[in-house]
Amino acid sequence: MKQEKLDETAISEALDDLEGWSRSGDGIAIEKTFKFKSFREAFGFMTEAALAAEKFNHHPEWFNVYNRVDVRLTNHDAGGLTELDFKMATAMEKAAALRTKS
Repeated sequence: MKQEKLDETAISEALDDLEGWSRSGDGIAIEKTFKFKSFREAFGFMTEAALAAEKFNHHPEWFNVYNRVDVRLTNHDAGGLTELDFKMATAMEKAAALRTKS
């Protein structure tokens, strides 16, 4: 099922509920950098986030180097941000909260 693109008000309100997330420069995504104590912690986060992504059928763009994971969420089919992006961001926040951040 195709997700509907959110309007600017809905995006702003949803972003207010997410600490550390921001709009991308092109405005069609939200982004955050997660930092952990080790590669093992970062990889554990990515594993848990991957399980959520499969559940939602909504997959992140991400980049990992050692203890850092850069995440970008957008909905390519909708051409911007949808509710799924914010559900995925919330799931990632929960996965990160289980690990010790540095």
